[in-house]
Amino acid sequence: MAWRQLLLAFCLSAAVLLTMLQEGTGALVGTRQVAGQEAQEDVEQKIFMQESDASNFLKRRGKRSPKSQDEANVENGQKLRADELRREYYEEQRNEFENFVQEQNDEQEERSREAMEQWRQWHYDGLYPSYLYNRHHI
Repeated sequence: MAWRQLLLAFCLSAAVLLTMLQEGTGALVGTRQVAGQEAQEDVEQKIFMQESDASNFLKRRGKRSPKSQDEANVENGQKLRADELRREYYEEQRNEFENFVQEQNDEQEERSREAMEQWRQWHYDGLYPSYLYNRHHI
């Protein structure tokens, strides 16, 4: 019977706690909405510029007007960086492939060396060097 009373007390305390938390979050929602609106206004101010600034931005350079030296330098720097990254990538790929091929060749050499060693052991006739390689031609 004591465990039923304990379970009932636990459920009752959990219900009271949940109702208190729910009321607290309800009061908190209003401040969150106000803060969210202020944040939205700040973001809009950062995204959109004044009309005079926008017109100056558009008047700065037309489509067909030549680029300034700074713009050309920045573009060339970006192209050079992209070329360097591409070169590094392909060099790394080539090195990895060369390492792979080297490992394959080493494994093949090891297998053929082991096969040759087994052949020599099988055909060994008790003489050193073996008779096959030590024939005297008359």
